[in-house]
Amino acid sequence: MTELRLRDTDLHWREIDGEIVALEARGSTYVAANGAGTLLWRLLAAGTTPDALADELVHAYGIERERATADAGAFVAQLREQGLLVTI
Repeated sequence: MTELRLRDTDLHWREIDGEIVALEARGSTYVAANGAGTLLWRLLAAGTTPDALADELVHAYGIERERATADAGAFVAQLREQGLLVTI
């Protein structure tokens, strides 16, 4: 299965009060993530799969698998559109 990971160059981020605050330095773009996004961001920082992202949302929030898959997919699509992800 394909592994996704946050780009490790020109992307600076911190977790503050349970939320992610990031700066994409190439375009000077500010990125923020709420609690669910922070959970997914941490997994992506370490490298993970789309299925594992959905699994974690199901576990953490008790939502149905279908919704978790859609939510994780939307988050990944946004990060991919911004050029923040690499596929391994």
